Amino acid sequence: MLRRRFPSVELSGIFLVMVEPLHAFGDFVLDPDRSRLRRNGESVTLGHRSLALLRVLLEARGEVVSKAYLMERAWPDTIVEESNLTVQIASLRKALGPAPDGREWITTIPRIGYRLVIASPRAAHVAEVMPIKPALAVLPFANLDGDPDQDYFANGVVNDIIIALSRFRSFAVVARQSSFAYKGNFRDVRLVAKELGVSYLLQGSVRRSGSRLRIAAHLVDGDSGIHLWAKSFDGKIGDLLDFQDQITQSVATIVEPHIQAAEIERSRRERSGSVAAYDIYLQALAKISTESEKENAEAYALLMKGLEAEPDNALLLSHAAWALEHRHTMGWPPLGKDDVRQCAALARRGLEHAAGDGMVMAHCGVALLQTAKDYDWAVAVLQSAAEANPNNLMVVVRAGLAHLHCGSLEEALALFQRANRLSPGDRGAHFSLCGIADVHRIRGDYAEAIAWAARALASNPNFEPTLWVLIAANAHLGRMEEAHRFLHDLKRLTPAVTIARIKSGQPAKDPTRTDALLEGLRKAGLEEG
Repeated sequence: MLRRRFPSVELSGIFLVMVEPLHAFGDFVLDPDRSRLRRNGESVTLGHRSLALLRVLLEARGEVVSKAYLMERAWPDTIVEESNLTVQIASLRKALGPAPDGREWITTIPRIGYRLVIASPRAAHVAEVMPIKPALAVLPFANLDGDPDQDYFANGVVNDIIIALSRFRSFAVVARQSSFAYKGNFRDVRLVAKELGVSYLLQGSVRRSGSRLRIAAHLVDGDSGIHLWAKSFDGKIGDLLDFQDQITQSVATIVEPHIQAAEIERSRRERSGSVAAYDIYLQALAKISTESEKENAEAYALLMKGLEAEPDNALLLSHAAWALEHRHTMGWPPLGKDDVRQCAALARRGLEHAAGDGMVMAHCGVALLQTAKDYDWAVAVLQSAAEANPNNLMVVVRAGLAHLHCGSLEEALALFQRANRLSPGDRGAHFSLCGIADVHRIRGDYAEAIAWAARALASNPNFEPTLWVLIAANAHLGRMEEAHRFLHDLKRLTPAVTIARIKSGQPAKDPTRTDALLEGLRKAGLEEG
C-alpha cells in the first residue's frame, strides 16, 4: 500500500511519522482527499459518485459490500432507485477497464452487492514483489432433506469451519457474508470461484436418516472443478455439538495440507522459476519435505535467495530456520561456518515478524529447542503456536515435541495421538507416528515403539529419527539382525552419521530421555564419533 507523508510528531523524545494511506490496486492509486484516481501517474476521469463508490469498495479490502450501503455512501440522505447504482457501477467498470487477467475489477455478488478484486493472482508485476497466497471460500452446505433444523445445523458447521480455517496464514478465507450469497444457488463451481476470486472451494451437504446425520464435505479446485479431497462424517442428532466440533476439527486439519500440496503442484506447473516469495516458499517446502540431505541444502539456498529480496518475510525466515534445524538434528554436514548460530538468528528474526502465525512460531520454536537449546523460551513459543492454531497438524506435532523433550510424556502422547487421529495417513503423518513411537521408547516399551515406528517408516522411509527408534528398540530387545538391517538403511541415507552427531542435535534438558536411544545405537554398532 502506498503512503503519503505528513509532519512528524515528537512524543517523549521519539519522532513519529504520521501517515495516511492512499488506496492502491493494480496500476491505480486513489487519493480520497483530493478525489482523484490515477493510473500509472495519469489521471482517470470519474464522477464524484463513481469515486465515492470506488473508495467504499477499496475500503472493504476485497469483501462484499451490500447495495444498500453503497447507495447510502454515494447518495447520503437521499432516496434513490437501485438502477442509479447499476449505472454508476457500469460507468466505473468502463473507466477501470479489464484487470490484468482479463476479468472485471468489480464483481457482482447476486442479490447482495459488489466486491472489488484488489489484486489479480496472475498479475506478473504483483508476483514479483509480494507473496501470492491462495484463497478459499467455504460455501453453504446443501440441506438434502429440506429439514429446517438440519439447515440451522449445517450453517453452524460452516461458520465454525470458516473461523477455524481463518487461523491458517498460508491461505486466505473469504468472509461468510460473501460465500453465503450463493446459498441455494448451485451453479458451476468454476464460475463461483471466479466471481469470488478464489482458487479453492469447500462444499458440503447434510442428510438425515432417522436419528443420524451425515455431513459430506469436499474440497474443489476452483480452476478445473476437480475434487481434491472428500470425506463424510456420521453422528447422532442428540450429540449435535460434539458432532459439530468433530467436523470442524477434522475439516480444518485436513484442508490445509491438501491446499498446500495443490499449491506446490500449481507452482511447478504454472509458475516454474518464479522468484516471488510465496513460490520460493513452496519450492523449498517441497524439498524439505523429502527428508533428503541434498534437497534440504537446495531448499535452504532457495530460502536465503528469497530473503535477499524480502529480509523480514516471516515465512521464509521460519523455513530457513527449519532447514538448518533439521540438518543439525539429523546430524547432516553443516552448510556454513556456524549453522547453530545462524539457525538461532533466523528463528529469532522469524518470531519478531510472526504476527501470531502458528506455523511460523512452531518452526522457530523447534529451532530454539533443538539447535539453540533455549528450552524455556522454546516451550513457551510452541505452546503459543498451539494456542494460535490448534488445528494445524505440524503445530500440534511440534507442541508434542516440546513435551517429549522438556515436559510431560502424557501430554506429548496426547498431542501426537490427536494429530494422528485427525489426519491419519496424510502427508506428514510420520511426524506424529514417530512421536508416539518415541514416547513408548522413552518408557521402555520397545515392542510398542517398534510397532508405531514401523507405521512411521511406511509413511516416510527417509525420516531418520524413525530409523533411530527401530535400531535402538530392536537392539534393546536383542533382535540384532533387525537392528543391523535398519542401521544399514540409516547409513545408506547418511553415510557420515555417528552417535556424536545425533546426540549434538538432541535437546539435553533431560538427558535420560535420549540415553537409552544412544545406548541402543551403540549396541547395534553405530560409530561413536
